[in-house]
Amino acid sequence: MQIYFGSLAMEASAVIWMRMLGVTGLWAVSPHEGTRMVREKQLAFARGGSAAIRAALEGKSAEIIMLEGFGPARRTARANQRRLTRSGPRKP
Repeated sequence: MQIYFGSLAMEASAVIWMRMLGVTGLWAVSPHEGTRMVREKQLAFARGGSAAIRAALEGKSAEIIMLEGFGPARRTARANQRRLTRSGPRKP
């Protein structure tokens, strides 16, 4: 469980740094990155909330409910970290 949330924290931090570097022009990001950032959070939290409620209604343990609830956010953060890492620093 600690590894799961530790990984989520590290991936999210990396994404934040790359996006902030993108804002300053030091990292290659899409011009639509800001819109994407807002839209994906809304979607991930809605999906996570639905998954957590579904797990709770099925009588799953608190740990499983929490993992289900954070699953979409973790997948989104991991995908963003991979995508932004591939784009790399902006070439001068």
